Amino acid sequence: MTRFPRSLARFALAAAALAAGLAVAAPPAPSAPSAPAAPAANDEKITVNFVNADIQSVIKTVGQNTGKNFILDPRVSGTVNIVSDKPVSKDMLYRILLSALRVQGYAAIEGDGFVKIVPEAEAKTSAVPTGEAAARATGERIVTQVFILQNESAVQLVPVLRPLVTANNFIAAYPNNNAIVITDYAENVRRIQRIIESIDRPSASDVEVIRLQNASAVDIAQMLQRVVPEASTPANAPGTTPKAAIAVDPRTNSLVVRADNGPLMHRIKSLALGLDTPGAGNGNIYTVFLRNAEATRIAETLRGLLAGSELTRTTTTTTTPAGNTASQTTASTSLGAQAGTNASAPNSVIQAYPPTNSIIISAPEPVYRSLRTVIDALDQRRAQVYVEALIVEVTTGLASEFGVQWNAGRNIGDGQTLFGGTNFSTTVGSNILGLAANGLASVGGGLNLGIIRGTITIPGINGADGKPLAIPNLQVLARALEGDSSANVLSTPNVLTLDNEEAKIVVGQNVPFITGTFTPTAGSATNPFQTIERKDIGLTLRVLPQVSEAGAVKLKISTEVSSVTQDKALVQSADIITNKRSLDSSVLVDNGEIVVLGGLIQDDQQATMDKVPLLGDIPYLGALFKYQSRNHKRTNLMIFLRPVVLKDANAAAAVTGDRYDYIRHLQGEIRLPAAGLLPAEPTKQVPPLDEARKRALGE
Repeated sequence: MTRFPRSLARFALAAAALAAGLAVAAPPAPSAPSAPAAPAANDEKITVNFVNADIQSVIKTVGQNTGKNFILDPRVSGTVNIVSDKPVSKDMLYRILLSALRVQGYAAIEGDGFVKIVPEAEAKTSAVPTGEAAARATGERIVTQVFILQNESAVQLVPVLRPLVTANNFIAAYPNNNAIVITDYAENVRRIQRIIESIDRPSASDVEVIRLQNASAVDIAQMLQRVVPEASTPANAPGTTPKAAIAVDPRTNSLVVRADNGPLMHRIKSLALGLDTPGAGNGNIYTVFLRNAEATRIAETLRGLLAGSELTRTTTTTTTPAGNTASQTTASTSLGAQAGTNASAPNSVIQAYPPTNSIIISAPEPVYRSLRTVIDALDQRRAQVYVEALIVEVTTGLASEFGVQWNAGRNIGDGQTLFGGTNFSTTVGSNILGLAANGLASVGGGLNLGIIRGTITIPGINGADGKPLAIPNLQVLARALEGDSSANVLSTPNVLTLDNEEAKIVVGQNVPFITGTFTPTAGSATNPFQTIERKDIGLTLRVLPQVSEAGAVKLKISTEVSSVTQDKALVQSADIITNKRSLDSSVLVDNGEIVVLGGLIQDDQQATMDKVPLLGDIPYLGALFKYQSRNHKRTNLMIFLRPVVLKDANAAAAVTGDRYDYIRHLQGEIRLPAAGLLPAEPTKQVPPLDEARKRALGE
């Protein structure tokens, strides 16, 4: 009777499982009369039998038997087939479900107390296990793991591993710390981990030193880098490390070679030793083609080096028959002493050949090897400096004049004149006597009001016929003037020059200045003439940059801004008057920074007042007997400088492209408008930079 309830419960569980496609295997009946203890729930075996079962019903049934909670994405649908001929544990049942979901294109994301079922493509964006938790995960669970490589390049290894990762999952390289990030199923990640461990191993070959006895290590290194493709970075993989590296040790005339494998090291070593043979048939004459430096300057430097390396100097004194004494000096050099002997080089010849920018050296091999090392150190790409100057001048001016002048005159009797009045301003065109003498056509700007009463003859003022000239009798002149002027001049001269090379840019006019005149005497046959001197008027910028190893730029700069004056007050000068602002300075500027070189801040205020004593002090009415003028002029001038060091072709191309596009934009804004029957026409524009480069290369 004690066994019946337990058997009945087991029968009911089996019936429910069969209804869902599961069968619970009952343990065998005990042989002894007394029944053993009931097995634990986790030890129960389940027979799986799902044929064209709805996937959501299967997940629900598995959750009831394993005790797991599932959250299903609305897109999870379809049917599955799971059949097992032997009972399986509950843990195995859950893993079988994960495999079935993967076949259907779904993935399980385990959370805190639940399992989320989503499409496989979205699993990599969920909170999957990482780090140690990912290392412990097994089966069809989605995990993310980071592998930091010690020897191989992560960028080069990712294309090899990508086909092994599930199509909807993720793999990428992080070059900064040479790491690979993978999001995939746990079992597949373990497989990829074993592949990475078998590939990421240190190179079997070591760095070797190849000592050369005859040839120059610099020449051999350059040749090997051209003929061994593994020694150069592939063009389609910039930033990657080449499989072989070749360096030169000038002190011992040796090659330092590193290779990724033994056969590559053996091939490089064989080539180097095969080329290390004495020169044959050239009489110790060598030709060196330069890449960057100027052959003439390098030749001069090498000749000075040979002349300065004297070890001994012998002076022989000879007395000539005339009693004069002459001395002769002979010298020997020790260049190439590392070869073991003091090689004397009195017959060494160094000659530059500018058409091909090459140097011809005739010297013993030890001397040539020493000179070749110096040439390689000097023949480097020189940095360029792009200097942008900013010259800003802002000028404002305010002027005002107001005054009243009186004048009265009358001829009396025999040409005598009665005269009286006020006489104030000396400004051209504003003086009452000047207007009367020169005519009203010379009146100055502004508001001018006057009263003229007939004419008057003043002794000493004669006309073209020699008789006294009758001038207008200007009796009253009232003048009012107010002026406001402003100017904003902005100049941005730019120059690009090599390091330690002076550059100059001049933008302006070449103006003639009279330096002398010649007037012949009466009866002379010589024609009169003038001598002139032309000078540049405008903007002149000279700059000499010097780039330091720390990146700062030392600049020796000279700038000048000049212009022909337009001030009417200076028309009485003997010749043309120019305004000039110049600056000569040496500064130290960091690369790309802006520095102010100098400036001028000038504020000029002037006020004058002329009046008749006593009458000019009368309130209100005194304005009729005074003349006032005010002038306020403010000038602000600043000069700024910004150097940019261009160390490679990419930096120069970036600056050139920016300036080129700026000019094209300005040209694009200019359009010839339509006028009558003439249609609007676009201005001719320079081609795009890429097209211009192709034309220059003939493509």
